[in-house]
Amino acid sequence: MEWLEKQRKRVKKGLVWSGEKAQTRLGFYFWMVFLLWAKTILAYGVDFHWMHASNPYQFFLVLINPLGFTFFVMALPLFFKKRPLVYGGMIVLDALLTTFLYLNVVYYREFTDFMSVNTILTYSSVNQGGKAAGAVSFSYGDVFFWLDLVVLLYLLFRKRIRMDQSWIKKSRVALFMMSAFTLMMANLVLADIDRPQLLTRQFDRVYLVKYLGIGPFMGLDAYNTFNTSQVRKAAKPEELKTVQKYVQQHYAGMNTTYAGKAKGKNVIVIHLESFQQFSIDQKVNGQEVTPFLNSLYHSKDSLSFDNFFHEVGQGKTSDAENMLETSTFGLPQGSLFAKLGNDQTFQAMPAILNQRAGYSSAVFHGNNGSFWNRTNVYKNMGYQNWVSGEYFDTSGKRSTAWGLKDKLLFKDSIPYLEQLQQPFYAKYLTVTNHTPFELDKEDQDPNFQTSNSGSKYIDNYFVTNHYLDQSIQEFFNYLKKSGLYDNTMVVLYGDHYGINNSEDKQLAPLLGKDPNQWTDLDTENLQRTPLIIHIPGLNNGGVQHTYGGEIDVAPTIEHLLGLSSKRYIQLGQDLLSKNRTQLVVMRNKDWITPDYASISGTIWDCKTNTVVEKPTAAQQKLFKKLQDEANEKLSVSDSVNQKNLLRFYHPEGFKAINAASYDYSKKDTLARLKKASANTNSTSVFSKNGDQTTTGLYQTNAAEDSQTTGTQTIQHTK
Repeated sequence: MEWLEKQRKRVKKGLVWSGEKAQTRLGFYFWMVFLLWAKTILAYGVDFHWMHASNPYQFFLVLINPLGFTFFVMALPLFFKKRPLVYGGMIVLDALLTTFLYLNVVYYREFTDFMSVNTILTYSSVNQGGKAAGAVSFSYGDVFFWLDLVVLLYLLFRKRIRMDQSWIKKSRVALFMMSAFTLMMANLVLADIDRPQLLTRQFDRVYLVKYLGIGPFMGLDAYNTFNTSQVRKAAKPEELKTVQKYVQQHYAGMNTTYAGKAKGKNVIVIHLESFQQFSIDQKVNGQEVTPFLNSLYHSKDSLSFDNFFHEVGQGKTSDAENMLETSTFGLPQGSLFAKLGNDQTFQAMPAILNQRAGYSSAVFHGNNGSFWNRTNVYKNMGYQNWVSGEYFDTSGKRSTAWGLKDKLLFKDSIPYLEQLQQPFYAKYLTVTNHTPFELDKEDQDPNFQTSNSGSKYIDNYFVTNHYLDQSIQEFFNYLKKSGLYDNTMVVLYGDHYGINNSEDKQLAPLLGKDPNQWTDLDTENLQRTPLIIHIPGLNNGGVQHTYGGEIDVAPTIEHLLGLSSKRYIQLGQDLLSKNRTQLVVMRNKDWITPDYASISGTIWDCKTNTVVEKPTAAQQKLFKKLQDEANEKLSVSDSVNQKNLLRFYHPEGFKAINAASYDYSKKDTLARLKKASANTNSTSVFSKNGDQTTTGLYQTNAAEDSQTTGTQTIQHTK
């Protein structure tokens, strides 16, 4: 008891001393720095999972990296003499820095990534408004990010903290700032000891924040963003020569066994939101999570790929779309769609198929047309029709925060799909399997019992996986009834991960893995997403084991349609080509092959799931070669996109897209589709069905469908 009393007195004495120091400008400054540091460390530990610091040295860097930047910024108001400007300035800076920190917390919970300058500048292109707020994960502990501001304002208002009249000499403030800058430089030196070439290679954003802190990372990102804008302005046509040489050297050719197997067929691309490969053939409580997708995956009429990886960056879904359409990567930071999409020159799938083989085109998505800046991007890509959320009834429970539910999207799209002239290239963007994977009870299959993993995200994920599977089965049933099935190649792919790495330990037992033995390579292997290319009548398909990624989809589709991709600036290789390489490049410069993987600069043996601690001279040479190839591929892509080099390139038979010629208004789209189907030579499903709608052939068990009066049809007169 005596010892406890002594400790109590010491604490009390310390609080009194701290309170006295807070009555001076300098003391208040140090208090503000401490509070901001504490909130940053709270975010680092609770939400950012210590950025996967793996040793005491890295933990030390994580603990000190907020200090230099915070000392520097919070010293700015000390230059003022007037008390309200000093104290008010520090409170305002605290509020601004806290807001920035908290926005990163919320963003990280959603994307397992940090906000970049481009993310902030293009916020309006990705903002979902109030409806999406319910999909963002909030925590009761979030109050601690704001509690200090409330307490400080209260203490200042009640004059428990008095504003010190004595001011600090500007030379002394300058010394504080110089010391803070020195601390940041020392932090950089210490970081470079553990991770050499940190600034030149830049790895990924998580590593940069772990070693440098959020503030310096944002400064570095702003510098990179400015440089990109300058590079774009200075681009010259001559720079295309390097790009063309790279493309020619890496063209893998076609596989004669499969080339042209889908010639003349319609193409329907189904974008499986957040769908990962591990869900294929996955069983929970003895039940298949995705029985219909499993049947497609193993069908002899399908070309399926079990080593297919997503390669997205910060643009996530928009990056996946860009790779699928153009066979180039997204940007190092931010979304290409959002940042450059307004005036970017694309040579994309809808225009290529239209100009080479007379394909009409459309995108179907139950979200706002402005999301990810799609309305502008699709015009520049040459999409003739963009059927977005404005076309559908998205009221009430018909939608999630991310758009119209999948079963309703497929069903309600039929009045537009049946009007497309064949052959057509159509893309569906599903949304129900989007984090946080929440689905209304009435939409859930009562016969499907999900897992009990201890993670609500994982358990919900299997529920929305199952719903997505049922949605696709209903759509396929329609394709068969309407006569479209036999003349259509359906491409299904997962755009990016759904379960982020913070849930790996809960997921491991469901995958037959020991959570205590989970490695970074296991996490990398979870970046596999399905790719299923279903061609009715193929008969000689099956599961392909080649390593590839989203960058390879466009040339694969083109070759299956009998169209050579050789004339285009496409960085991917036909997944079926016997001459393709087995190197998969990630947007953050990581890579993986059947034998080895590079993850944040660490080399892993894919056969043993262990780190290559002491590589031989031959291995070192191989690893350097693979890294150089990965860096070159990304560099070529960045040169094409950041400099907009395709504006200087005119491949044979390709006509530049005039975005102004496209009108995606509902009125114009309806008139355009109606006019095309009214022609005597119309090839639409509507026309082939005797000018009768096929909407009655679509059957769905969507709970919301019974609450509506039926699907809209387009009225025709001839």
